[in-house]
Amino acid sequence: MAAVEEGRIVEGGRTVEEGRTVEGSPAVEERPSRPVPKDPFRRSLSAMRQDADPGLFGPRSVTWQLHSDPVMWIAGVRALWLQALHPVAVRGVMINSGFREDPWGRLMRTADFVGTLSYGTTEAAEKAGARVRRIHRLLGVDDPELLLWVHCAETDSYLSVARRSGIPLTDAAADRYVDEHRTSARLVGLDPDTVPGSAADLAAYFEAVRPGLTAGPDARTVADFLRRPPVKPALVPAREVIWRRVTALAYDTLPPYAHALYGRPAPPPETVTRRLVATAGLLRRVPARLRWRLPPRHILRAVDRLGPETRPDPYAYPAPYSPSDPTAILEEPRRQHGIDGGGSTRWGTPD
Repeated sequence: MAAVEEGRIVEGGRTVEEGRTVEGSPAVEERPSRPVPKDPFRRSLSAMRQDADPGLFGPRSVTWQLHSDPVMWIAGVRALWLQALHPVAVRGVMINSGFREDPWGRLMRTADFVGTLSYGTTEAAEKAGARVRRIHRLLGVDDPELLLWVHCAETDSYLSVARRSGIPLTDAAADRYVDEHRTSARLVGLDPDTVPGSAADLAAYFEAVRPGLTAGPDARTVADFLRRPPVKPALVPAREVIWRRVTALAYDTLPPYAHALYGRPAPPPETVTRRLVATAGLLRRVPARLRWRLPPRHILRAVDRLGPETRPDPYAYPAPYSPSDPTAILEEPRRQHGIDGGGSTRWGTPD
């Protein structure tokens, strides 16, 4: 049996050092084990299976952490409210996407697409993007202006709701998140160089497009669906108790100009933030392993693929972001910021 002695291996009375024994015969070089980082984010990267495909984003990304939070469902509904205000974009949705016939199906397909891009393999994400681009071409809805609107409304909604709900993203991490989603934009057919790459760029984009937004008949149809979606009779109580609260909260998180266009005011921003934080807290009480079992289980499959230490957690890494340390993406807990559909607003910590 070999023994370790001051960094050397002593075996059978012979010392193995620098790949050779004292007698000069070849020896197997001792390979020191890789130290385990103390920081949980670095530990997750250290433990990641080296031969596994991290996908388009991977555990180093803000997207990997952020999209695991259940508040993203509220953000997704907010994106629908916001997207419906672009008259040309919503017209294309109403005519070509099957929204009228199968609105729930369309929502689930969108959620599946986002999950595949966030946590799927690179091959799966690229195939999903190719499929979406092909559908866009066939339906004639591949106008870059419309694709950009849909992309920006989604990105802004995910980021705004996440920050207002209490996820402690720094401004630098928010910029990094927006920049990461240039990759998503490429997959739907956009030139990444034409897509906002920071929170400030995103705010400037919304300022530029606001004059052309309106809540026309198609937007009203979407709004009616979001308020009272068709469900089976047995699910009506759940719709009234759960869904209406979710969609109302998603509406309330829209920027003020969106409320004005829809003609329905929202509570004061501070009230909305408190309600969002409270709702997010309730959702986060559901164990992640249960939440992530919902179809199509993208996160569970990603963790199985890459290793258990890579499981995402938006709250796990409270170190401030710096260019010299790109693995640290979050800041101290309970610090909140927000961008709100083009409004660069800081939200205070809720009471």
